[in-house]
This record gives sequence, structure tokens and C-alpha cells, in this order.
Amino acid sequence: MKKIEAIIKPFKLDDVREGLSDVGITGLTVTEVKGFGRQKGHTELYRGTEYIVDFLPKIKVEIVVNDDQVDTSIEAIVKAAHTGKIGDGKIFVMPVEQVVRIRTGETNEAAI
Repeated sequence: MKKIEAIIKPFKLDDVREGLSDVGITGLTVTEVKGFGRQKGHTELYRGTEYIVDFLPKIKVEIVVNDDQVDTSIEAIVKAAHTGKIGDGKIFVMPVEQVVRIRTGETNEAAI
């Protein structure tokens, strides 16, 4: 099993959710986060004063999938989140040792 974390632009969330649903991923966790990379923030004007916004709003999408679903899940995220502009985001893949569904006590693949 693998955990996939994708950091994406906020307005791409619905597209990513639909893309994952199309490849059979039924559950995901979404968190509003802030960060920066090569985009390095931007400047804004507030009441006539210019200031720098270092941390940009992003969305973190987390899913846990079986090993055979990793590549299709990544492809779905990339296809849905891609704009071709800086700040499209990143995808991280990590191993998952154990999963337990609290309600039923099911473990591992049965709990996904």
C-alpha cells in the first residue's frame, strides 16, 4: 500500500477529485495548506501599501491506495491538476505499513 500526497492549486480540487473518482478512488482527505517553492510568493497591494505574500494557498490531497493503483492515481492527478504554469504542485508517494478501519476493525487492503 502507498500513501499519495498531492499539493495542488485550490481551483483544481474538483478536477482532481473527479479524476480520481474516474479511476476508482472513492476516498480522499483534503487539507488547506500554505507554502511556496519556485513560485516564491507574490506582491499585493492593500490600502495603498505593497506587501509580499510569501506563503501561497494550496490544497493537500491525501489518498491511500493498493500498489497496483499508484500509477493510475498519479496519472489522474497530473492530468487534472496540470495548467502548465509555475506552482502546479507536487506529488509525494510513501509506503504505508498498516491501515485499520476504526468502525469495523478491518485491516490493510480491506480497510482502504
